[in-house]
Amino acid sequence: MSSIISFFILICVLVFVHEYGHFWAARRCGVKVIRFSIGFGKVLFRKKDKHGTEFAFSLIPLGGYVQMWNGESEVNEQKIDAPILQSLSKKSPLQRVFIISAGPIANFIFAVITYWAVFISGIPTLKPVVGQVIPNSIAAQANLPVEFEIKQVAGKNVLDWEEVSLALIDNLGAERVEVVGSNIDEDHPQRFYLNLTDWKVDSTKESPLISLGIRPKNTVIKSEIAQVLPHSPAEKAGLKAQDKILTVNHQPFDWQNLVKTVQTGQPITLEIESSNQQKQAVEIMPEKQKDRYVIGITPTYEGIGEKYQTVLEYDMLTAIGKSVDKVGSLIYSIFQFIGNLITGELSLNNMSGPVSMAKGAAATAAIGWVYYLSFMALISVNLGVMNLFPILPLDGGQLLLLALEAIKRKPVSEKFQLRFQQLGMLFVLSLMAFAFINDVIHF
Repeated sequence: MSSIISFFILICVLVFVHEYGHFWAARRCGVKVIRFSIGFGKVLFRKKDKHGTEFAFSLIPLGGYVQMWNGESEVNEQKIDAPILQSLSKKSPLQRVFIISAGPIANFIFAVITYWAVFISGIPTLKPVVGQVIPNSIAAQANLPVEFEIKQVAGKNVLDWEEVSLALIDNLGAERVEVVGSNIDEDHPQRFYLNLTDWKVDSTKESPLISLGIRPKNTVIKSEIAQVLPHSPAEKAGLKAQDKILTVNHQPFDWQNLVKTVQTGQPITLEIESSNQQKQAVEIMPEKQKDRYVIGITPTYEGIGEKYQTVLEYDMLTAIGKSVDKVGSLIYSIFQFIGNLITGELSLNNMSGPVSMAKGAAATAAIGWVYYLSFMALISVNLGVMNLFPILPLDGGQLLLLALEAIKRKPVSEKFQLRFQQLGMLFVLSLMAFAFINDVIHF
């Protein structure tokens, strides 16, 4: 499935779910719904039902809306002939809270159902086994060993790397985070303590764990050279396939560190062990090709066996509890993430937008429908939480106005609503633009 198609399906489904929540709640409360629209811009399809509600699908499916009657005699050049009690403005505050909250709630319910379907089908995943610890990192300072399977973070049981990442981010800034587990081949519990006070999560890495110093055991880059390119600096220095790199500038070998060192364009000293076990120090001068430096070697990758893999699969009843727990944990983690952005614990560079979403949709769709559904559930929870932000035009902004109305015992002035909406729109558009720019930079 292409990026565009998988992203299109994802957005359309989640927008429909969100707006249907508002629509269903409005109908249940007896509010006349004028229009149910998926997308913006040029209308591609429209149809009216027996209640006079127009259902529309528009050209740009990056959102949607449910237009409810607010008591006007004419809407969209159409005369409205309905009892005034069908007006949203005539409904009680609790009914209006229910209607406005129904969109995010629908997203959360959809995520629970989707995760339930994923859990009863079974989703293959990797056990959280440490594949490599980057030297001088937070993980290295905690003496976290390789081949260590993480089973608990800060008292919370974890089953895969996603749960490990969320649990660690929840404890961002903590001085002493307990990590419990054991060697993959043993069952003797060990405890290690991570100091996350200086942990800066970096979204430009393939995983937030990399900035912590942990490389998951998925594919491990070995120190053995797989190939030396002809006429390259490495070949000129005498390197051969099957040679092992022991150190890089007198530091223990780490592929990412080697790549970073090469990009400085400065001479590099490698300690090499040849296939006949002879050791020697070799100096290599990186060569510039286009916009980057290279030395002309490719690494050897080591695959992983079945003992590092697991399948998250449950019976139908257990899966209900697991899916509710999953969504609850995600909601908590997203609020924690937002809080860390506000306090500065996390950089705004960690925000992502539609390009990252499209990449994620395409990547998960390519490896299997359970991964795609799991990703869809994750985005659905994000959409539900983000819509609870207390700014207009989001649902949270409407809820804030209702709270102010309850406190003042009368509706807030139209002038205040207009200013509040203008500020909210400016904030939302700025945030969207920033997230899009972040996506383009990290693409």
